[in-house]
Amino acid sequence: MSDLPDRAIGDIIRDTKNLSPEQVELVLEYQRQHNVKFGEACVELGLARRQDVIWALSQQFHYPYAGGMQGRLSNELTVANDPFSPDAETFRDLRSQLISNLAAPGEPKRALAILSNDVGDGKSYFAANLAVAFSQLGSRTLLIDADLRTPRQHAIFNVEGNHGLSGVLSGRQETNVIRPSDYLPTLYLLPVGTTPPNPLELVQRPVFEALLGELLSKFDYVIVDTPAVAHGADAGVIAAKCGASLAIARKNVSRHDQLKKLVQKLSRKPSKFFGVVLNNR
Repeated sequence: MSDLPDRAIGDIIRDTKNLSPEQVELVLEYQRQHNVKFGEACVELGLARRQDVIWALSQQFHYPYAGGMQGRLSNELTVANDPFSPDAETFRDLRSQLISNLAAPGEPKRALAILSNDVGDGKSYFAANLAVAFSQLGSRTLLIDADLRTPRQHAIFNVEGNHGLSGVLSGRQETNVIRPSDYLPTLYLLPVGTTPPNPLELVQRPVFEALLGELLSKFDYVIVDTPAVAHGADAGVIAAKCGASLAIARKNVSRHDQLKKLVQKLSRKPSKFFGVVLNNR
């Protein structure tokens, strides 16, 4: 439970935007006439932006929000950029469904591998936003980019990507490969690093499984981005080592026969398969 005092949205916006008593009275009068909330009235009157209202909401509910990070934060990070949008709510709903399965009483903790058949299905977008959603619980959350073929998470989060998972798996003595987020205090990223010539061999090494075990002991939740299944066996190997998996299909893009094969493959794995999520983007 947070010890921060609760404040009204109007008070937060007034103080942040330095509204004068006359401007506040103008907003209140607009509220009465149009039956809208204080923040909406400020936006309609040109006294605040929509982003200012979202930021005020995040402060009221003590909710991490990446407002003011424009230019440093990818537009793909819907849950961080616009945490009260319908898309962000969808990720939170899925997060709620996954929580009990990833840390079930009496069972070992599992990392969650995110898979899809092809590049462009939205797998990396999905993994990134789901990781942000878990971190917004105040839980230490780690996003691992294990797509050693076409990595994207370093670009999505705008971090230096020269050192990371590939160096650890190849036995190089790399330090500080796990990067804390500048804008979401409990989110961390382990990027790929240098793209290796032997990705399948690296994830098959025992050191990968040992690394996952160590990271699961240090983080509350671990989300793992994987290569497209069309690229080879990497994703299946990673899913088995993670202990849990979720498949992404893209509306009007993913082929039914390929998706069926992926579901059958994951269902036969010793790890838990949580089903398929349809990406409408």
